[in-house]
Amino acid sequence: MQPTHLRLQIACLLLISIVLLVAGVLWGSIGLNLLAGDFNKTILFDIRLPRSLGAYFAGALLGLAGGIAQSLFRNPLADPYLLGSASGALLGVGIMLCLATLNLPWVGALGLNGGAFIGALLGVLAALILAGGYRNSMRLLLSGVVISVILGAANSLFTFVRPDLYQSIQAFMLGNTTLLSWSAVTSMAITLLACLGGAVIFAPTLDALALGENTARTLGLPLDQLRLVLIGILALATGSAVAQTGLIAFIGLAAPHLVRTLSQGKQRSQLLLSAIAGGILLLASDLLARTLFAPIEIPVGIVTAILGGGYLLMLLGRNRLGMRP
Repeated sequence: MQPTHLRLQIACLLLISIVLLVAGVLWGSIGLNLLAGDFNKTILFDIRLPRSLGAYFAGALLGLAGGIAQSLFRNPLADPYLLGSASGALLGVGIMLCLATLNLPWVGALGLNGGAFIGALLGVLAALILAGGYRNSMRLLLSGVVISVILGAANSLFTFVRPDLYQSIQAFMLGNTTLLSWSAVTSMAITLLACLGGAVIFAPTLDALALGENTARTLGLPLDQLRLVLIGILALATGSAVAQTGLIAFIGLAAPHLVRTLSQGKQRSQLLLSAIAGGILLLASDLLARTLFAPIEIPVGIVTAILGGGYLLMLLGRNRLGMRP
């Protein structure tokens, strides 16, 4: 891809992002008069702006993680949750909810977001331990599935023992952007910059892996160590997004597919465009979630599941997922 074409594509996507951010601030479940005084200023700058920015950054983190996962495992159906991060985050939330009744100081300081983040990272670590390391991608992928099943069973046990926690856990599973604050926006922005920078630096490893692992090793790259770094970036990006917004489906799976033809096989371009596309998808879905049945808001995860699932079904119908029959 020519650099000029890439810059033009990025500029177009960023323009769409800006338009959606402005719409996210001005467009809500209730009307808005910009000249009505401090109340509307509070809605604009303390509620809608951090919510819109937070949704965009969370989507960008999931889009980036999805792009890394699909390239790293050379599987077009890989998503950010495949290594047990989703089940781990959900288990962390369940544990925090159970411990909240004990009034422990560290539980209050850590909060549900902290519990979800730690749970997501521990889920990935458990998958790595079960796989015996990170050298065998297929074994690691299968280990992630096993860990997800085990932690999912633990989550079911939580809701069986404590049925009063079911509603809170269900809300986390469906995704939520309504409570995003400026601190959450700042945290995700910093994480996104760090993960995006690392992904861009190590993108040549993914280019090499696209040629096949044996071919990549002949290029002299320390594939095992670089694969571990990329898994760490994937886990950090996923954990940061999940901790703030809950489990939002299909963003990390669909975003890389939307921009794959634009990147023309260049992993650095693919990852950058996947992040921007993920932000656009989640912010657009959040706008739909808050306005479709206004003033009632529906969980954003329902919107992303319907839109993302429909899009992937269309791709499967056209056999464009890169899967061989």
